[in-house]
Amino acid sequence: MAADAKRHMDAEDIAAVARFRERLAAGEEELVPAAMVARLIGGENPVKVWREHRGMAARALAEAAGLSQAHVSQIEGGKRDGSVRAMKAIADALGITIDDLV
Repeated sequence: MAADAKRHMDAEDIAAVARFRERLAAGEEELVPAAMVARLIGGENPVKVWREHRGMAARALAEAAGLSQAHVSQIEGGKRDGSVRAMKAIADALGITIDDLV
């Protein structure tokens, strides 16, 4: 790799980190613990992982999302796929994007 190309890549990386830090300080980003990432990579249901990370009971999540507790339980247990509407409501209640759940 040419020295100029490497310097350019380094400058882009430095700028990207600076933008992330600004967004983190503004509350627009959050750091996710490695244990949580491991659970998600390991295949655990993201609704359950995020709910537990937020310290919410299933009942509280269901209420905040405007869904029944049974509906949330079925999604978490893999017995039911959540509709786009339901997943958006859950994401909003958890303070994340729907992309974090799919």
